[in-house]
Amino acid sequence: MASTVLIVSASLLALFFFLHSADADVGSNVFSIQSYGAHGDGRHDDTKALGDTWAAACSSAKPAVLLIPKGKKYLIKHTTLSGPCKSSISLMVKGSLVASPERSDWSKETIRHWILISGVTGLTVTGGGTIDGNGKIWWQNSCKTNSKLPCTEAPTALTFYSCKNLKVEYLKVVNSQQIQISVEDCTDVMVSRLSITAPETAPNTDGIHITRSRDVEVTDCMIKTGDDCMSIEDGTENLHVKNMVCGPGHGISIGSLGDHNSEAHVNNVTVDNVRLYGTTNGARIKTWQGGKGSAKNIVFQNMVMDNVWNPIIIDQNYCDSSTPCKQQKSAVEVSNVLFKNIRGTSASEEAIMLHCSSSVPCHGITLENVNLTVKGGIDLKHEHPWTLEDVEK
Repeated sequence: MASTVLIVSASLLALFFFLHSADADVGSNVFSIQSYGAHGDGRHDDTKALGDTWAAACSSAKPAVLLIPKGKKYLIKHTTLSGPCKSSISLMVKGSLVASPERSDWSKETIRHWILISGVTGLTVTGGGTIDGNGKIWWQNSCKTNSKLPCTEAPTALTFYSCKNLKVEYLKVVNSQQIQISVEDCTDVMVSRLSITAPETAPNTDGIHITRSRDVEVTDCMIKTGDDCMSIEDGTENLHVKNMVCGPGHGISIGSLGDHNSEAHVNNVTVDNVRLYGTTNGARIKTWQGGKGSAKNIVFQNMVMDNVWNPIIIDQNYCDSSTPCKQQKSAVEVSNVLFKNIRGTSASEEAIMLHCSSSVPCHGITLENVNLTVKGGIDLKHEHPWTLEDVEK
């Protein structure tokens, strides 16, 4: 496991090197936002300029680069960058894209997204620059921050929808209004060398959210946020997460699945070589009662937990509600889950909780070479600080 930590540390050094020095040649077929009327001062609205630059680059018959120049800040309101494009395209963010600080700039129709990139094949988003969601005003008006306020939606900073052969790399994503990066209905995706940050108190700011997507790889990322470092949702298949540092945050979560009696499926997920610092959860699977479907063939391995409140948790009775949830017989089936080579410290007295359904018990759950010290210094190898409910052998 010592080599695991070294690998993660080396990855982070590489990450910061590239984030601060990503000055690779942008190529010859370049479409700079500055050439399409942008101000780049962080005060004037550059949304139209970004849209016009995208339209020109996307219509190019040969591979194109949309350039966001270094040293500039571009104030952007809700925008959709749509494909298909005539050739492959790179969004080269060397400067900063900054969200409008005014909530009134979003309507009911646009409130779920800040920057939405849709229907593009062969897209690369890179450059070492910053995507800044300017989320403070949204956090202050969240019902999770102030229970007296009504619960309302907030934008996801960067959403990729129905994209194929997608690469997202060498970026800083900060202070999203809600979710930081969402990958939805995409195939053949590589996400790598990202620094994703928001305050620990910023509600619902999941780092990377994956749903209805397959053949996805996430590597060499550092995530500090106010919710899940990664949330892995319905329709995710063939996901490999490797070399990540997470914390603060809520850990790496599969789910929640099956809410509102829905059907959900997650299959073939591997989380490998991850270090978690001070997170509320470590490796977590959470499903609602009343749902159906499956979460299967899941591996959490080579993980270090540093003062994590719930290092290992499966909860088939998840209830994110101010009132008790209704007891129901159906459930998302959880099976073939391996927790392997996991060590560290638990901030609570219960390091492992397998809280499975009484009607659809989880099965095929394996813990191998797990070495956790819980609050008070008890070594998990010798005592029993865990809860096991309705686990089939």
